[in-house]
Amino acid sequence: MTLNTIVTGGAGFIGSHLVERLLADGCNVAVLDNFSTGRLDNLSHVRNHDGLTIHDVDIVDSESLQELFTDVEWVFHLAALADIVPSIQQPLHYHRTNVDGTMAVVEAARNSGVERFVYVASSSCYGIPDKYPTSESELIQPEYPYALTKFLGEQIVLHWHKVYGFPSISLRLFNVYGPRSRTAGTYGAVFGVFLAQKLAGKPFTVVGDGNQTRDFTFVTDVVDALIQAAKSQCLGEVFNVGSGISHSVNELVELLQGDVVYIPKRPGEPDITLADTTKIRSKLSWKPQVSFEQGVQVMLENIDYWRKAPVWDANSIAKATKEWFAYLG
Repeated sequence: MTLNTIVTGGAGFIGSHLVERLLADGCNVAVLDNFSTGRLDNLSHVRNHDGLTIHDVDIVDSESLQELFTDVEWVFHLAALADIVPSIQQPLHYHRTNVDGTMAVVEAARNSGVERFVYVASSSCYGIPDKYPTSESELIQPEYPYALTKFLGEQIVLHWHKVYGFPSISLRLFNVYGPRSRTAGTYGAVFGVFLAQKLAGKPFTVVGDGNQTRDFTFVTDVVDALIQAAKSQCLGEVFNVGSGISHSVNELVELLQGDVVYIPKRPGEPDITLADTTKIRSKLSWKPQVSFEQGVQVMLENIDYWRKAPVWDANSIAKATKEWFAYLG
């Protein structure tokens, strides 16, 4: 039987990789995206696939959503507003999309009787953890509105399982990287910043001393985890998705090769992110396949994707993160 699936945010970074995988596995895929951050170009390689339909729709529009959920088995909810500084500037906008939008998607899915609902949550809900590696039972202490709204979305998904028996699972993603990660807009993830700087022949802007470490997880491994979650019987549960290995920003710079300038350490950011992946390895039989070195090599092979990305320097970053320091400092 061919599965009918929905991917909200399917034109985004992770979503487009998931769409590609689902189509390769023989599923029909309906992409729901308002293209505020997603790009149609991310789906260009599968655009003409017979199993793909693309809908330009906002997830907060519950009436438009419901008719798209007919005869759907699996739903993957990735659509969200990301980034720290804009969430500080526009908390109501983030709540509308990440919380109210999640509620609308969940209700559309519940009303249509889907078999699985996989929610993409964020490890930012842990804030600055007390323990490393960080397990799913660690204290929730979000540092900024983006992290809070993603956690509230997760709570809706899990509460609907508790009350209605809604077949949901939540995956808390750590530092995901790979081809098609965002190239424009707000100052954000380190890979996009560094690759644009490398193409422009500019120095890498390293925050603090560069010894902070991140649990970098390659996007195809994350997609594998999403598929495993949809196939599993572990309903109403939360799983960390990470490599279980933490690499420093200095290690990344060494692999990318280039000059460095150091910029001030930012408040509200942990010195370490490191997932305890014991649960997902045990219950979902998932483990990452792509090493950090292999992933960085793939990024370098696809570096032209970032040719039109903004090139940040110390001054533009200071301006872009001014409110970060003002509110979280």
